[in-house]
Amino acid sequence: MARTADVTMRWLRDLQFEGSGSGRPAILVDGDTKVATSPVELLLLAAATCTASDVVIILQKQRVQLESLEISVRGTRRDEQPRRYTAIAFDFTVRGQGADDTKVRRAIDLSLEKYCSVVASLAPDIAISYDVDIA
Repeated sequence: MARTADVTMRWLRDLQFEGSGSGRPAILVDGDTKVATSPVELLLLAAATCTASDVVIILQKQRVQLESLEISVRGTRRDEQPRRYTAIAFDFTVRGQGADDTKVRRAIDLSLEKYCSVVASLAPDIAISYDVDIA
């Protein structure tokens, strides 16, 4: 049976909108990026958060005692309309007892190639890459 997700959005003023999942706190989204994160930035944030969730779970299963995880994401967009992403690069910084390059890269690979539903929902021609820094 297919799962569904429902969100609600409402226009506030200018290009500012408020949206949320059912029964959850609203977030502000700004198409002009003047007062809040833009929709295309939120897409990057969604991808980062999705893969981060997977990485945390996988590293915990690998018995890594995670102390911190930070991900910076850079999206490259086309100049012409639609100004969609053509490449997305993740920079992972991981710190924790037992974290090593092999374990962390395995967790990231599993997330980006198999588990992260946000990345899997992106156009297949978007180049996805990543770098890792183990602090």
